[in-house]
Amino acid sequence: MTGNTTHPEKKDAFAALRNRDFSLFLFARFFLTLGVQVQSVVVGIQVYKLTGNYLKMGLIGLSEAVPFIAVSLIAGHVVDRVRRKKVMAFSLVFLILASSALIFVSAQPELLKQAGIFPLYAIIFCTGISRGFLGPAFPAYLAQLVPRSILANAGIWQSAAWQTAFVTGSAGGGLLIGLSGSTVVSYSVSVGLLLISLSLLLFVANKPLPQAEKKESLGESLTAGFRFVFRNQVMLSAFSLDLFAVLFGGAVAMIPAFAREVLLLGEWEETGVGMLRAAPAIGAILMGVALAWFTPTRHAGRNLLIAVCGFGLCIAGFALSTSFALSFVLLLLSGAFDQVSVVIRTTILHLLTPDHMRGRVSAVNGIFIGSSNEIGELESGVAAQAMGLRTSVVFGGCMTLLIAIGAYSLAPKLRKLNLDKHV
Repeated sequence: MTGNTTHPEKKDAFAALRNRDFSLFLFARFFLTLGVQVQSVVVGIQVYKLTGNYLKMGLIGLSEAVPFIAVSLIAGHVVDRVRRKKVMAFSLVFLILASSALIFVSAQPELLKQAGIFPLYAIIFCTGISRGFLGPAFPAYLAQLVPRSILANAGIWQSAAWQTAFVTGSAGGGLLIGLSGSTVVSYSVSVGLLLISLSLLLFVANKPLPQAEKKESLGESLTAGFRFVFRNQVMLSAFSLDLFAVLFGGAVAMIPAFAREVLLLGEWEETGVGMLRAAPAIGAILMGVALAWFTPTRHAGRNLLIAVCGFGLCIAGFALSTSFALSFVLLLLSGAFDQVSVVIRTTILHLLTPDHMRGRVSAVNGIFIGSSNEIGELESGVAAQAMGLRTSVVFGGCMTLLIAIGAYSLAPKLRKLNLDKHV
């Protein structure tokens, strides 16, 4: 739908935050991300300390991505058939129980000696199931909480909150295990943060489901999201661009190895890992604040492609750096470029998806985007084992550039996209 692009709300950088339900929803997601990120950092450090193996670090991501992908289509169907707040609440409870199991396993050193790190992978597998349902539920419910005219603004603040939680969780996870020396304490903090998230979510208004346009069989409903995305060149190319850019350009999984083997941080290694993992989120937060006033939606396609190119260059530069300060700055800039991409992609999802299909289309988006982070961790581990640590990350950055160039040539509708026309 085309409309007047001079909405009063668009001039108000805080328009979405003035909505009570959105603000509660925002903080619920903030504490969810905070808890998950603390857990992620601690699991990565724990596996690296126990094994010292790149590939086994990368398998953490695969352990979560496999169930995430496996349940996504079913989750999308459920989110479009069951009240979305209920889906989020039950998924959070399951995530809390799974995360609590990490406390139990870590408190049993003899169990880890006998079974190896398999119990950790098994628990992360369970958290992946929970994420598979939370992934489509959150964006689908967000679109019900605010008017269409401020969906882009809501997406910007949601992304900024997510990045803030990411940076706090990254630094906090490293500091917690570094200062306490205890994975049990660190995992306990993570579970506490998830409980706060659940409590806040319960106070958000319980919105009814949008009416479906027609009755569908189970098979038709499960595949409707894929059919919709694959028939939309803009959505398909934007999702694919991010999938392959993150798959090849992600370096976060290898940060513990860079801290020890390239940057030689010594006794500051654990703190340095937390800071480096936080750097992209710091850049994203700063960019997110700027985008609240200067949205990148008018020339969205062009801005998306520029952002992906900038991301790839920063990742390649990080691989070549031997300075902690330079590495931090490059990762910070990579986060700033990535934030532009996230905001544009999120706005595409919100503005081009019918209300009754948001769960299923968000599930497809999750398969493209969410799983790419975890599979990217595996790719990073495999590439580092095969090519060497630094060479593999340079290769990934260069591949990201080539992917952006390919998208420019093959997706003219994305290249010319102006999202302001869809408000």
